[in-house]
Amino acid sequence: MPPQSAVPDGLVAVVKRSCPTCELVAPVLRQIAAAGVPLTVYSQDDPSFPGDPAAVDDRRLEVSYRLSIDAVPTLLRFADGAEVRRLEGWRRDHWQELTGVGDLGPELPPHRPGCGSLSVAPGAAERLEALYGNGLGARRIELGSAEDEFEALFERGWTDGLPVVPPTPERVLRMLGGTARAADEVIGEIPPNLAPCSVEKAAINAVLAGCKPEYFPVVLAAVEASCREEFGMHGLLATTLSHGPVVIVNGPIARRIGMNSGVNVLGQGNRANATIGRALQLVVRNVGGGRPGEVDRACFGNPGKYTLCFAEDEEGSPWTPLSVERGFPPETSTVTLFGGEGPRVVVDQLSRTPESLASSLAACLKTVIHPKLPMAFDVVLVVSPEHARVFHHGGWDKARLRNELLGRLMLPGAEIVRGAGGIAEGVPEGMQGRTLPKFRPEGLLIVHAGGSAGLFSAILGGWVNGQTGTNPVTVEIRS
Repeated sequence: MPPQSAVPDGLVAVVKRSCPTCELVAPVLRQIAAAGVPLTVYSQDDPSFPGDPAAVDDRRLEVSYRLSIDAVPTLLRFADGAEVRRLEGWRRDHWQELTGVGDLGPELPPHRPGCGSLSVAPGAAERLEALYGNGLGARRIELGSAEDEFEALFERGWTDGLPVVPPTPERVLRMLGGTARAADEVIGEIPPNLAPCSVEKAAINAVLAGCKPEYFPVVLAAVEASCREEFGMHGLLATTLSHGPVVIVNGPIARRIGMNSGVNVLGQGNRANATIGRALQLVVRNVGGGRPGEVDRACFGNPGKYTLCFAEDEEGSPWTPLSVERGFPPETSTVTLFGGEGPRVVVDQLSRTPESLASSLAACLKTVIHPKLPMAFDVVLVVSPEHARVFHHGGWDKARLRNELLGRLMLPGAEIVRGAGGIAEGVPEGMQGRTLPKFRPEGLLIVHAGGSAGLFSAILGGWVNGQTGTNPVTVEIRS
């Protein structure tokens, strides 16, 4: 806010004609002015009101914004260019004390509450911040009068192929209101161009994606995770495989913002799930330059590269949440970022023992990437509530399930070397006498989610792991 010295010393009143209390105190303002007390009146909606004393026109609400007026009438005293006291509404004894004028409004009731200031009406705060505040750092793009704003965003290459929400200053400021982090804070460098991404740039893309401000802390955490060196976003973008970032949310924020962890959890229909994942993808595209056909060289891609984001069903789960397994306290909200392909479904409607169901899941997990390729790829196994009940009733916790699956996924070298089974793909012939794990232990992530009806689970196969690939990253969501 600029120095308050722009407001004259003495008394300052902010009023609007449409406020009954302002109408009530109009004679009081005349009484104060007649007493020779320096008084400046600003009118928010009608410069002819109150008439005597004459008001300064504040229909643009600049003064109201700069003075942070929440209610009218507001009476302030300024001295040496600074505010020293303020009153909201009408209360005779307080007004008399502040003005030094006795017997104010003897015919009026002793007190009346005021009305809401026009500067805090719905939508006004962001509009006024855009006009008079410190402003946004991003450059402004002015559209021609004949341009369709949605088509203009397509033409400028800012979309993922679906329409996006125009990021007006008001919308971006509203999005920034979803976090306490400074707009100019740099979250990280976005691959592939390693372009610095500020909170403001992330907010612009969250608006484009259709996020609500309350989703924004999750978006920021996902962006932060994507910038971690161990996640390897550049390689994930450049690969000719189909993979992209998968966002898994844990903790209280998932419930608070209404994320889906149940029916159709990996599908459409939930705004938070859809737009959070989409916002991350748009940041990578618009800030980092990760566009299909350029650095993004996926041979096929998958629908999850529009968005693939979901919450773990912690309330209905018999197991430890993913975030706790990865070292965070139970009530901490987190994002886990995983480089994954599109989901595939596992059907087992007959197994009623954990041993049988684990063997079913292992048989399907073996096919991730290729049945003859071990160790180099991670996986997320999404276990539905009905399948989870089979394990729970059998006394298996998540750690037991992971160990049992890993044991069933030890692959005999003779079966996976090149040429075995008449298949040229496989590991080098030197592995013939060895037994190799399909997954590294930390590369088998298990999440509880999905609808309560359906004896199914889902597999999200991972991209190549290790130093040259991508590794799951979990970060705390900060407000």
